[in-house]
Amino acid sequence: MNDTRTVYVGGSGKTKRIGIGGAAPVSIQTMWKEGISGVLNDRDALFSVIGRIEQLGALGCDILRFAVPDEESADALVKIASETEMPLVADIHFDYKLALRCLEGPVAKIRINPGNIGSKDRVAAVVNRCREKGAAIRIGVNAGSFPRDIAEAVAAGRMTRAEGLAETAVREAAVFDELGFDQVVVSMKASSVRETIEANEAFAAAHDIPLHIGVTEAGPLIGGIVKSTLAFSALLERNIGGTVRVSLSSSPENEVLTAREILRETGKRPGGVKIVSCPRCGRDGFDVHGFVARWQNELMALDKDITVAVMGCVVNGPGEGKHADIGITGAAGKVMIFKHGKIVHTVPEECADTLFRKELLSL
Repeated sequence: MNDTRTVYVGGSGKTKRIGIGGAAPVSIQTMWKEGISGVLNDRDALFSVIGRIEQLGALGCDILRFAVPDEESADALVKIASETEMPLVADIHFDYKLALRCLEGPVAKIRINPGNIGSKDRVAAVVNRCREKGAAIRIGVNAGSFPRDIAEAVAAGRMTRAEGLAETAVREAAVFDELGFDQVVVSMKASSVRETIEANEAFAAAHDIPLHIGVTEAGPLIGGIVKSTLAFSALLERNIGGTVRVSLSSSPENEVLTAREILRETGKRPGGVKIVSCPRCGRDGFDVHGFVARWQNELMALDKDITVAVMGCVVNGPGEGKHADIGITGAAGKVMIFKHGKIVHTVPEECADTLFRKELLSL
């Protein structure tokens, strides 16, 4: 793939500046899954949202997108964007005025599809405001947004869905080229892994626009992780993709953690805390599942480059976990905390979390 241009998201006011494409590291995105209009008249609700955004940032999220279906949501997003360092994206469909309203504040990027915004004058109005504000635009293409002629060609078998996605993206990107606006990212998402890969490969071969990659409507946790892992691995191996979003019927936190693990294993985002844990079996002497569920987010939010082992019994315990910087296991009602394979504490279960935290923070 040819090198892409760099598109910058954020950078105004207190907002962090994130590069997409070029030499910038692959960034992680997720999407807020609840309505936000309640923050307009409730400061507790506002700071609850801000607190969760900070937690997502600690887990590895770089950019966060919000649906903006109405004016109240637009005003709420402006309010939230004024209170956080994370670049926020407004997801706009049909009403270009909502995009203009969001750009009255430090919203960092607008996600639109020119095909459902309307006339070129409306698209130009959004582009001009983005240019003034230093905001970026993402063109979001999926099979539901095909122009009529492409939809008919796909239905008739004259064009594959992947070809339809790529051709639609080419047409949409051309609108911004005509307007002289280059701070554009493109996404082409299908629920099929193969179609997602083929569409992104085709577009990347001919354009220098950075790509936001993802599998849309990927499904529940397990199926969605499998689809996203397969698609992302294939594309990232060819250096296709400047930013990623894992779409799951699950929490934003799980989307971020999944993306983070994929980027780690593909060599695109090394470092940070790595958790290794056994699946548990009939020899179980320690509640691996409960410990991981209780500690996962806290561990992943640490600014440490370490491996943490959580093992279910002494068979897998310090021995198999000796490569870990710190680990925990148990047997016969006792819990063992170990570092680099050597046991440093053997304690009752009720003391385990306290001592584990002490040893963890000492690393």
